[in-house]
Amino acid sequence: MGINPGIRSATIGHHFAGYSNRFWKLLYDARIVDEPIGTVDDGRLVEWGLGITNLIPRATPGIDSLKPFEYAVGEQTLRRKVRRWKPEIVAFVGVTLFRVVFHRRPGDPIRLGSQRETFESARIFVLPNPSGRNANFSYEEMLSAFRALRRQIRALEVSAIQKHGSARTPRE
Repeated sequence: MGINPGIRSATIGHHFAGYSNRFWKLLYDARIVDEPIGTVDDGRLVEWGLGITNLIPRATPGIDSLKPFEYAVGEQTLRRKVRRWKPEIVAFVGVTLFRVVFHRRPGDPIRLGSQRETFESARIFVLPNPSGRNANFSYEEMLSAFRALRRQIRALEVSAIQKHGSARTPRE
């Protein structure tokens, strides 16, 4: 889940479409998906048991113009989506997004990876923002976080197989 679509994403109608955004490359390099895919393939994520959404639907060139009420409305909408779809993990793409939803101050340190908090019973995983505008993490640091997410996904799949005889959970 991202905060909101950028202008290019809104223009072409696909997620993480910025020219410098590394989201799709990271998904493949981390082996979360088993073939290279790009922004126009966002509808295919269900093939890998993944979904994608934004907290706020309004497109902006950055998050500075988003209003507090948009965050509040977006969180309620997201909570309904998570209750409906019941994912095992909700990945927050960006530390800022985690801070907003869990009401943390801007300076509070947030570590990447699995969090102790849950969101509507789903595990929370924080990934770095893969935008080329994000200079806080190197590609290797981002890739390490995406690989950690892959390991958590695989561990849940193994657990489901051991418990139910298939990778699908009873909720699916």
